[in-house]
Amino acid sequence: MLDADSFQTADSILRMVRIMQVEPRLGILQSLVVGMPSTSAFARVFQFGMRLGMRSYTLGSAWWQGDCGPYWGHNAVIRLAPFIAHCYIPPRPDGTHILSHDQIEAVLMRRAGYEVRVLPEEGASWEENPPTLLEFIRRDLRWAQGNMQYWPYLVMPGLKPVSRYQIAFAMLMFLGSPAWMGLLVLGTLAVAIQGPANFIRPDAAMGLFVITLLMWFAPKIATVIDVLSRPQLRRAFGGAARFIASTIAETIFFLLLSPIMWVGHTMFLAGLVLGRKIGWGGQARDDHAVPWSDAARQLWPHTLLGWSCILVLAFTVPAAIPYALFIAGGPALSIPLAVITSWPAVGRMLMRAGIGALPEENAPPAALRRLALPAIEAAALRAD
Repeated sequence: MLDADSFQTADSILRMVRIMQVEPRLGILQSLVVGMPSTSAFARVFQFGMRLGMRSYTLGSAWWQGDCGPYWGHNAVIRLAPFIAHCYIPPRPDGTHILSHDQIEAVLMRRAGYEVRVLPEEGASWEENPPTLLEFIRRDLRWAQGNMQYWPYLVMPGLKPVSRYQIAFAMLMFLGSPAWMGLLVLGTLAVAIQGPANFIRPDAAMGLFVITLLMWFAPKIATVIDVLSRPQLRRAFGGAARFIASTIAETIFFLLLSPIMWVGHTMFLAGLVLGRKIGWGGQARDDHAVPWSDAARQLWPHTLLGWSCILVLAFTVPAAIPYALFIAGGPALSIPLAVITSWPAVGRMLMRAGIGALPEENAPPAALRRLALPAIEAAALRAD
């Protein structure tokens, strides 16, 4: 299975087919998909972070999920006979179909007695990612609607415990966002009402804060340690200096992007309760600049929420603002972030500096080189 915006080498596909041939109980074999080199500033930084997190995360999940692995809908090999026999997903009672059907198909394949596994190896399987924040949000909200359609399968008989966990986890990826927004809004109000005394406990609260940050960044920290400790891998990312600079840029980007998505999820889930629905249309993959008017029209609620919380604290407990910025900072800056990261000039600047560069840019495989990707060509000019 390949998407229109994904790519996989012939050698990788043939290897996966051979694995399927020697293991007749293997129903789905999923490759580890990484971002394709991009000229978009937004996609470059996002994909660099994705590379840091997915590498160690997928290695770990492949170990504990075992034969109840994931299926992401593309860059995978499927055994057709059991897929046709056991993975049919009927329409929902209202006649619509589950949008994010791939993980349900993996669950049904495992329920039928066939293994679903992921091959956690990089370097032969890629996909394009949205070039702007607005396109990224649009794709993410389609996933949110699809994952919220999973709940009937939580109680389906015959599922493995790990399969039930995967369904629940897929839903919690979006259901957790209102909790973060509640923490921001209710926490801001509580601090403003109670005043500056003990707005954060130096013992338990600080411990929880540090643990939360470690949980956020643990997969990336593991990959950073791995890359910096291996000379060949450091060179593949453009050297230690460029890799560290890219990591710092991506960390700031991640802290801004995550709460923007939490606000979007929260508003969208509220809309679902009121009957809002979206379809699964085409996605814009070409680089393009986002007008300020478009960003403001879509992100004004995020901006209003972020600045409201910051201003309330500024007039009551200014010392709490640095802590609030971990959630409020991204929404407050969402409009300029959407616009600036879409500018082609910013993408060219990052390419010249090697920020967000992937190993495929610095030493492109022959298969990717034949695609004549602008990011790879620009990296070659930088090396010259």
